[in-house]
Amino acid sequence: MLNKLTQMAWCHDGISYTHIELPNEHVEVMPGIKWGRPEDVFTPAFWKYQAYFGRNQDSESDFQLGDNLLEELSVCLLGGRRIIAKQTLAAFERLRDAGMLDGKASTIEIEALLSIPFRINKRDRKYRFPKQRAAYLSIALAFLRSKPPPDDPLALRDYLTSLKGIGPKTASWIVRNHCGSDAVAILDIHIIRACRQLGLYGKTLTPNRHYGMMENLFLSFCDHIEESASLVDAIMWDVMRRIGPTNRKLNA
Repeated sequence: MLNKLTQMAWCHDGISYTHIELPNEHVEVMPGIKWGRPEDVFTPAFWKYQAYFGRNQDSESDFQLGDNLLEELSVCLLGGRRIIAKQTLAAFERLRDAGMLDGKASTIEIEALLSIPFRINKRDRKYRFPKQRAAYLSIALAFLRSKPPPDDPLALRDYLTSLKGIGPKTASWIVRNHCGSDAVAILDIHIIRACRQLGLYGKTLTPNRHYGMMENLFLSFCDHIEESASLVDAIMWDVMRRIGPTNRKLNA
């Protein structure tokens, strides 16, 4: 007989059923936040279930996009809001293949390549803000080349946020990818919406003003459900992205 203090969640891996035992839905995972049920979207139990059974499908070591820190910074700085992933990677590959990511290329050289439309899904698409991103990128790459970065993940993030165009979210993205670190969180709009549904963030908290506080709450949540921050971050991002308009309405 199942203990009343626990609940069972099952998953089929294509061959057989496996299960995970979770605390009862009424037990608090953190003060004021109950576990809930794994079949109820956005509950702690739901995210624990997704992370636990997603480990075999989403490797925690697959985040790295570039072969070194210069490349990792480049691909993350070229991405961002309203720039789709395919265009980000296309821009990165074009600059990398042209030898523009060694810290020696000028803003004008990088801008010229970013200004050429990209063929994405059989359509020509212009890269947004080529002049601005080219300036950020050329300065950042030159800085990394002239001043060796620290190895410690948190020290590296502080180092990166000193550069124009790199805020704590982008810096955390670079650090997570390059170092495989669970000491940082990439608090983009998808993660923030998921955490608001959890009850982890109140509506008064904003990443521009409270990034450190929000990051600590997220990392604490991951500790409480005993899953790595990098994995939970990646799974939350994917689930919330796929839900799309639904989660925007829920957070309105």
